[in-house]
Amino acid sequence: MKKIVALSLIAAASLSVAACKKTEAPVANDTNVVENSTEVVEDSNAAMADTNAVAVDNASNAM
Repeated sequence: MKKIVALSLIAAASLSVAACKKTEAPVANDTNVVENSTEVVEDSNAAMADTNAVAVDNASNAM
């Protein structure tokens, strides 16, 4: 009796899985990543400009 119940449960589960409509995964929203990387580039460019300005000041003070 237990085998019949177990087999019927397995059959019902496999039919319900087979009946599921397969859909494609939604497209990820990558705009956050692009915006963040753009901000990082801008920040690093600003930091490089500050570093260059300090280096020029130090070089002119050394003369």
